[in-house]
Amino acid sequence: MFENPLEQQKISKANELRSLGINPYSHFVTKPMSIKEFKDKYDFINELEEKKAEEICELIGRIKFMRDGGKAVFANIEDFSGSIQIYFNKSTIDETWFDNIKKLIEVGDIIKVHGYAFVTKKGEFSIHVDKLDLVTKSICVLPEKFHGLVDMESRYRQRYLDMIMNAEIRQDFVNRSKIVSFVRRYFENLGFLEVETPMMHEIAGGANARPFITHHNTLGVDRFLRIAPELYLKRLIVGGFEAVFELNRCFRNEGMDLTHNPEFSTIEFYWAYHNYKDLMNLTEDLLSKLIAHLGLSTTITYDDKQIDFSTPFAKIPYKDALVQIGGIDAAIVNDKAAILKKLKADGFEANEKLDLGHLQAELFDNYVEDKLINPTFITDFPVSISPLSRRSDENPEIAERFELFIAGKELANGFNELNDPLDQYERFLAQVEAKKAGNDEACEMDEDFVNALGFGMAPTAGEGIGIDRLVMMLTNKKSIKDVILFPAMRPKKD
Repeated sequence: MFENPLEQQKISKANELRSLGINPYSHFVTKPMSIKEFKDKYDFINELEEKKAEEICELIGRIKFMRDGGKAVFANIEDFSGSIQIYFNKSTIDETWFDNIKKLIEVGDIIKVHGYAFVTKKGEFSIHVDKLDLVTKSICVLPEKFHGLVDMESRYRQRYLDMIMNAEIRQDFVNRSKIVSFVRRYFENLGFLEVETPMMHEIAGGANARPFITHHNTLGVDRFLRIAPELYLKRLIVGGFEAVFELNRCFRNEGMDLTHNPEFSTIEFYWAYHNYKDLMNLTEDLLSKLIAHLGLSTTITYDDKQIDFSTPFAKIPYKDALVQIGGIDAAIVNDKAAILKKLKADGFEANEKLDLGHLQAELFDNYVEDKLINPTFITDFPVSISPLSRRSDENPEIAERFELFIAGKELANGFNELNDPLDQYERFLAQVEAKKAGNDEACEMDEDFVNALGFGMAPTAGEGIGIDRLVMMLTNKKSIKDVILFPAMRPKKD
């Protein structure tokens, strides 16, 4: 490593600093204030005649720009809070050290400066430095200032460099943190208890998806990285908790695209003695208050789309959406053969082994989903694609379930939880048969979960919300990689 000639030059400079008795990687360094705090504190000097402060302060930052004017040096340093210009010359700093600074200190290094606030003749707020110490020597060369780091693959692979070069990227993840923090507080304020459930599962379940498989050496058994925490969270409802949530990671061994990453963040919550209509109301309230908390308008721009978050959100049953939004002839919605013919005629793959509910899902995915721009709750899903949802008392072929779509993408999935152990057992058996028929994403049998339901689970509604997609929408990011600090990447080609 570090074989690049420029990197070798930097290493030589680090060694020369050592020969001068200066450790290029010092420690026990304190930071008295941030650059933003410094600017805020001394902003008043703009109103003074001499435009300078008498008080001496210290700042720490990374050098982002440096211009050697011979007897004087101008540079810009940056920390998490912002950037500021620094100025020093031979008359303010020991002459020998001044020459060494110009020779051995450079862009990328982290330095500590000591001086006072002043405004230059050109009107730039700056710090007049009388002492400068090296904190950390940079060995790698930063990208050229004016073009920066623009290659997206490099930015994702080297997020640390992306954040060094692009301060707005740091702000994106500050905003993500604000969103996550708000969501957590929202549920805590409603009386929900935050819990942690296993990341490694004996059985791949909780959602329809292909799992990642690992091996536990001591036990000598395979384990699955969790697809979803649902079945464990519902066990807690059986055990007596009445409102729980978990905000954490899930893992799905599926394709990667603009809205899918193999590990992703969700919040799942379960609320005893409430129903899926309560969850829709809660979701509207959560999103409305979150948007207000972030200082956003109720109409936001996402991926060149104008999204109106005004409440109440639209609600439309699944089959009605196929006809009214997807333009599907109502006469074919309940006809397997007609659906297969329609899909094939329009160039979509159509598996003749799929049942009616799954074929209706093919219609929805291909003709409806991308048309749902403003927040829309789709309700009354087919039972066969809802293996953990309670059947409707009015129509046993329909699940008491909804999904929330925004900007053509699913954001949330919620339903009245199936708490009939016999019905749940039969649903699992159907999923097992579907897996045998070639559906790799079908759930597996979880007899312990069925046994838990046998002890009695209170009437409960549960929901999952995709945190990454929520952040994407509220920060106007087109790719999920833009809102995950270290997204999954394909192996680099040699």
